[in-house]
Order: sequence, then structure tokens, then C-alpha cells
Amino acid sequence: MSKARVLTGITTTGTPHLGNYVGAIRPAIEASKQEDSESFYFLADFHALIKCHDPEMVHQSSREIAATWLALGLDTDNAVFYRQSDIPEIPELCWLLNCMAAKGLMNRAHAYKAAVAANQEAGEDPDFGVTMGLYSYPVLMAADILMFNADKVPVGKDQIQHVEMARDIAARFNHHYGQHFTLPEAVVDDSVAVLQGLDGRKMSKSYGNTIPLFLPEKKLKKHINKIKTNLLEPGEPKDPDTSTVFQIWQAFATEAQTAEMRQAFADGIAWGEAKKQLFELINGQVAEARERYEALLADPDHIEEVLQKGAVKARAYSQPLLERLREAVGIRAMK
Repeated sequence: MSKARVLTGITTTGTPHLGNYVGAIRPAIEASKQEDSESFYFLADFHALIKCHDPEMVHQSSREIAATWLALGLDTDNAVFYRQSDIPEIPELCWLLNCMAAKGLMNRAHAYKAAVAANQEAGEDPDFGVTMGLYSYPVLMAADILMFNADKVPVGKDQIQHVEMARDIAARFNHHYGQHFTLPEAVVDDSVAVLQGLDGRKMSKSYGNTIPLFLPEKKLKKHINKIKTNLLEPGEPKDPDTSTVFQIWQAFATEAQTAEMRQAFADGIAWGEAKKQLFELINGQVAEARERYEALLADPDHIEEVLQKGAVKARAYSQPLLERLREAVGIRAMK
């Protein structure tokens, strides 16, 4: 029986935080150990250029994200781990797909519609500040997915539309040029938490409310102490279901630990004590990986070597497919 191919990418525009870890990295690393699937994980550095025009930030983020995956135990012998920009077939495939992608489909993309709506609200031209990178982002994502004929693409709910667009573009290409692409399926794991940030909103770099995953101990404690809470005093019962402290606790704790903390909330645990226990829980889980992460950041040559090996593995898939696609569309030798 053929193995299902699973593909995940992380955009290189910031330092990995607890939300990235819980929502994407931790489940992906667990999935990479399964024998019944082939795992493809990549640093989406081309995607980073859509919203980040600071070259040093893109470069540093690439190092930090690669080091994070390796420090947390990604098995690069079993999985294909690569940098998007090391696979020249991806942008070439992106162009082939651009020639099949309907403009009307792109007009319906959430990110583009949100940019247009914001411009109209501000009284600007609807396309003010909209680059072709932002507009055609779903085609590049389709190229990422279809390049490796991924069966399953784990995503958050906000990304389901992009996987559906990849299916549409792939189906249209297949209709014109024959069966070349698997139609991918978006996989949303409702059991994976979407963590709240320091201010109670979704933890996101764009909100500036994140807790970086590998902060040194003192800084981690300081960040956790900044989590927004209400004014209830020690001894007063607290509602765990509306608490960011409890929500983050639940993402790292066992069922038994979660039940104990739920009872502690009912018993009126002080916010300071709850945050102290949350710090100890998270720090206990990330301390060893933090040491590996710091060692990896100090050895960028090793990270580069791992990524180059990953690129060789990835191109063993991408080069033959691109050759077939060129042949299919009529770009071939004069004979």
C-alpha cells in the first residue's frame, strides 16, 4: 500500500512561539514518526517576501525556524526537510499553474479581499499597496503542495481555502494536460489548540502578543507574568474556560494535570501562583530542546548542511515531475 504524503510549511517571518509549537510543530513532528505516511516539511522563505521586506529578518527567521524543528527532534532521515528557495522547480511550477489559475478564483482569496476591504474603508484605491505576491499567494501555495503531490495538508481553518484553490487549479491542469496532480485534502485537527496570546487574542506575530518558544528561563517567566488576567483576588473562584493562563496550561498539561488546575481555579488559586506553575510546566518541557536550539544557532553550518541534504531529497521528487510537466505543456527539445 502506498504511503500518504503529508506536507507542512512555516513562513520565515519571525521567531517561533508557543502557538506555532502547539498548533503546527508538535503535531507535525509526531506525524513524521508514523510509518504509514511520507512527511514533507519546508521553510516557506519565498512566502516570507510577501509580507516582510527586511532581508536580515527573513534570514534570521529561517535559521531560527530550522533550528527549532531540529532541536525538537524532527527525524530528517525519515522526513524530507527543505528550504522552499532551494527547489527551483517550485517557482517554475508556479508559473505553469499561474497560466491555469482563473483570476476570478484569485479575487475570492481571503487575504486579497481583506486588503481591498481595508483600503475601501480608508477611502483608498481598492488595490492600494496590494502586490502581485499577495494577490497570487494561493498559486505559490498550490505549487508547494502539487510539486510533491501531497495527499494531506494540515492547516488552520483560515488556510482551508488555499488548499481548495490548489485542488481547483490542479483539476484544471489535469483536464487540459492529462493526469499529473493528486488533488490534495486539507486536514484540520480540531483537537490542536489555537493558543491565546498575552492580551487574550489569538497568539500571533502580527498582534505582537506572542511568547517565543525558546526564551531563556528568566525572560520566559517574565513573559508568562505579562499574561492578561482579571482582578479576582486569591480565594475567589476563577473561570478556567475564559482564562488565557488555563488555556495555555491545557495545551501543555496531561489530562490529570488539567483536571488538577481546573479544581485549583475553582478553589480560587492566586493568579501569581497559577502563572508560576504554568512557567514551571512549560520550562520543564522545553529546557532540553532550548539547549539544543542554542547549540544549533551557534552552528549555522550544520543547519545549512541539513537543509542541503533535504534539498537533494526533495529534488529527487521535483525534478522528474517538472520534466513530465514541461513535456505535457509542450516545452521540450526540438526533435
